[in-house]
Amino acid sequence: MKKQTIDTRPSGPKPWYDPRVRSLFFQAIAIALVFWGGWALVDNTLSNMESRGISTGFGFLNETAGFGIIMHLVPYDATMSYGRTFWVGLSNTLLVSAMGVVAATILGFVIGVARLSSNWLVAKMALVYIEVIRNIPLLLQIFFWYFAVLSNLPGPRQSIDVGGTLFLNNRGLYLPEPLTQDGFGLVWGGILIAIAAVVGIRTWAKRRQLATGQIFPTVKVSVAILVLVPLIAYMVAGRPLEWELPALRGFNFGGGITIIPELAALWIALSLYTASFIAEIVRSGILSVSKGQTEASKALGLPSGLTLRLVVIPQAMRVIIPPLTSQYLNLVKNSSLATAIGYPDLVAVFMGTTLNQTGQAVEVVAMTMAVYLMISLLISLFMNIYNRAVAIKER
Repeated sequence: MKKQTIDTRPSGPKPWYDPRVRSLFFQAIAIALVFWGGWALVDNTLSNMESRGISTGFGFLNETAGFGIIMHLVPYDATMSYGRTFWVGLSNTLLVSAMGVVAATILGFVIGVARLSSNWLVAKMALVYIEVIRNIPLLLQIFFWYFAVLSNLPGPRQSIDVGGTLFLNNRGLYLPEPLTQDGFGLVWGGILIAIAAVVGIRTWAKRRQLATGQIFPTVKVSVAILVLVPLIAYMVAGRPLEWELPALRGFNFGGGITIIPELAALWIALSLYTASFIAEIVRSGILSVSKGQTEASKALGLPSGLTLRLVVIPQAMRVIIPPLTSQYLNLVKNSSLATAIGYPDLVAVFMGTTLNQTGQAVEVVAMTMAVYLMISLLISLFMNIYNRAVAIKER
């Protein structure tokens, strides 16, 4: 008789039938394909550039630019390098983006609340604004403000004069420029002390309200501190601040601060356009709050303003912030339309003039894309941190 052998090896499913193993396997293949595709793209690009005699690298950033820029927040002239043009364009982009975010947020919140007003006229005017502005392409709105409005202002010699200190014409808005003198550091110290005092008072007032239920006039006291403390420091330091007034010199104004028409047109168009979307976000956020919250606050005798500020808006923020972040990102990216009217932002200065003069397309485009990516990621990061800070904590 033949001896039967018994298989003592453990029986069970093969690794291939394990979903986790298959998942890791396919992910590894996908990552390998991505890296292979990236390597092939870079290798092909470098080979084509070498065959056409196009140099690579970032050495061009140290070469002399040789062209002027009509507006720059950092020191610049035509003898400086292409690297400096990058910083000029970046600073101009950040300036109009920051101005647009602030203006669009304020205007959007006001119009969003007005959209829900019990006053029929106010609500309908807000509705008309939203439906008109957000349905007209942004580029057309930029052209409207630049060519139809600002370009038709009077010339420098016929400027609109406001009190001899402010002048408006088709070349820009001219404002007095503050010039700090010796001793102004004391004023900065007063500002920092005022800010610290406001933060401390707000913290104390919140704890006091939670403990006793008494409301402290935080806003009025904070405004008074922010105004009076720096003002006292300014007087004690001997008024270390002078103003340089703009003056007509030849065919144009000189001195003071100049806001060029390109910046004004872009800022107005971006702010109005984005505010129309923010207004709808605010309206939807307010409507997401249960009506019982409003009715309860009215039953307690709270005025409508306090109800909106202390009850409705804090609860609506959890709905408002995520889409609001998207609008901020859209505003920053839409600022690249500045090249259509000649505003010297990053796209116009660096990816436009610099690229055309140097021919370093890969490097210039890669740097520009990386900048917009970093700005978007930073905005998302800060908004997510703020979102977690204001989120309603579950008990």
